[in-house]
Amino acid sequence: MYKPELINALKGYNGKQFATDLIAGIIVGIVALPLSIAFAIASGCSPETGLYTAIVAGFCIAALGGTRCQIGGPTGAFTVIIYAIVNNPELGIGGLATATVLAGIMLILLGVFKLGGLVKFIPYTIVVGFTAGIAVTIATGQIGDFFGMHPQFPMTVFGTEYAKMPGTFIGKIGVYAQSLKTIDLYSSLMSIICLVIIFMWPKVTKKIPGSLIVIILATIVSIILDKAAGLKVDTIGKFTDGSAHYSIPKTLPAPHLPDLRFSTITTVFPTAVSIAVLAAIESLLSAVVADGMIGAKHDSNNELIGQGVANILSPLFGGLPATGAIARTATNINNGGRTPVAGMIHAVVLLLIMIFFGKYVEYVPMPALAAVLMSVSWNMAGIPAIRKLLKGQKSDITVLTVTFLVTVFVDLTYAIGIGLMFAAFFFIKKMIDVSQVETNEKSIVTGITGDGHEEMLDLPQGVVVYEIDGPLFFGTVRKFELATERAGASYKVLILRMRNTTYLDAGGINALGQCKAACDRKGVQIVLSGVQPQPMKLLTKSGMLDTLGKENVYDNINDAMNRAKEIVSK
Repeated sequence: MYKPELINALKGYNGKQFATDLIAGIIVGIVALPLSIAFAIASGCSPETGLYTAIVAGFCIAALGGTRCQIGGPTGAFTVIIYAIVNNPELGIGGLATATVLAGIMLILLGVFKLGGLVKFIPYTIVVGFTAGIAVTIATGQIGDFFGMHPQFPMTVFGTEYAKMPGTFIGKIGVYAQSLKTIDLYSSLMSIICLVIIFMWPKVTKKIPGSLIVIILATIVSIILDKAAGLKVDTIGKFTDGSAHYSIPKTLPAPHLPDLRFSTITTVFPTAVSIAVLAAIESLLSAVVADGMIGAKHDSNNELIGQGVANILSPLFGGLPATGAIARTATNINNGGRTPVAGMIHAVVLLLIMIFFGKYVEYVPMPALAAVLMSVSWNMAGIPAIRKLLKGQKSDITVLTVTFLVTVFVDLTYAIGIGLMFAAFFFIKKMIDVSQVETNEKSIVTGITGDGHEEMLDLPQGVVVYEIDGPLFFGTVRKFELATERAGASYKVLILRMRNTTYLDAGGINALGQCKAACDRKGVQIVLSGVQPQPMKLLTKSGMLDTLGKENVYDNINDAMNRAKEIVSK
């Protein structure tokens, strides 16, 4: 049954808790301001769309989700998807709104059907490679603002003409390479100083992120140097030539429905799936981090429902896709936020800032925002995790590398799917490699039982034992067939010992059927020993149990041996 965490949190809620939630909400709201704007601009959208997202989706995620301290809003993971779709002339911001609403519906369905736990089955190597690829893509998109470049379009890069900044990694690198002469020393110096401050700031305090500090300081310094020395950098409001850049409105826009025509839905459906998967992964990862910090336990299905509602409402008010933000959630917790009320207050604070102080946001320098996003990219890249994985087995390194390269050079829409295919291939190969079918033809068979005691099996003449060690599925069927083919007509009973066979699939059932047919032609009787619950269930449902005969299936090897002796004696 769906029950937002807010309802649980309000039981026994008091003034003291509200005071701490209020402080945390105000701080995280101020911190979220530059990040929301930066992610919107990096996505190729206007700054206010990031604010709309943090306000509308941030409030919904806190109020309707299944986590106590989750802070939601726009994140860096979405910038690549958003940039690609808003720069598609056939879709634009309208197509993005449609894709986001569809993603919201998918998230709700995942929660309603209790599928929140499925996200945990995405391999760790894919998550690391995918996240690192997004980090590289975000950083690449900030090179121009970081160094104050002004590419002159139209521009031909590697034989392709671009009217504006391309969305591909190769295209961006080509544009930057041809725009090196436009690097601005003042902008570059500001970006480098801001980046150094961000990385050094945790030594001063971890409660207030360095990103907020550099935005405030860079804005003040930019205004002073502009008036005193005429030094100019691009800001959110203006370019250095004085032309308008962006302006921040003072109110939320009136809600409007996206384009829900069938043709549009079919076009953006793959993108919607990517948004839904990404939102689910990042929000639940953030929820796990929050649980570890406060010793709580989130409800993944309720969290997905809250995320779904947020992603449906956000585009109705001109917002972008949203999910749980790990850094902002950690900031909330570090400042005392312990209930969803803090997340709701953070959204209200952003709304008030937009209404009363939005005009001052236009003075924020773009190099400072680029430095903030560069630091976000570095933190997202997960260098320590990559180093550990590179010391591991080759299959993990391959999955990590393929996912990373597809994310950067192809499209993150395909990255997770291709990564899963490689991971599945290597998993199947591992299962095949570890699975064995061994025979014991000696009159006395020794081994170690599950309780550690040595066992002695007295095999009578005409009985052979084959032990299946590992799953019997489509990948290991050939091993089974080759092994059992060696059971000649001199044997009257073939005991298949399955104590270590925890999994059986349709391919395994078919192999057993073929083995049974071959043994019938040779006059050999099959007896099963130590059948585990899952294989037994499938044997029963498929009818193979009746084919083999229930009198020939036993829980342990001793009973199977007695049955074999009985058959041989006859």
